[in-house]
Amino acid sequence: VQLVESGGGLVQPGWSLRLSCVASGFIFSRSTMRWYRPAAGKERELVASIGSAGGNTYYADSVKGRFTISRDDAKNTLYLQMNSLKPEDTAVYYCMALLRLVWGRDYWGQGTQVTVSS
Repeated sequence: VQLVESGGGLVQPGWSLRLSCVASGFIFSRSTMRWYRPAAGKERELVASIGSAGGNTYYADSVKGRFTISRDDAKNTLYLQMNSLKPEDTAVYYCMALLRLVWGRDYWGQGTQVTVSS
């Protein structure tokens, strides 16, 4: 299993970024995929989640209405469109494949840095 994130960078408050996560080594189309970032007081915060066929989406309250998670199963790629970025969105964003029920564990990408600063 391999998950490779890209799309991070340095942007000003209010700008947008789109993160991508290219997956391989498992049946992407059948898998729930998630984006996480570190958070104070916990190891990682679940930012957004999407089920197979694009259903069952979830967003953390802190990003609801600003971020959109999506997937392109033909390209084995997960996306996170981030609009109206705030300084508090600054973090390393990790892609995760929820495979624990099938393979006994989840898999993570290496992360992509997002920095929001004026």
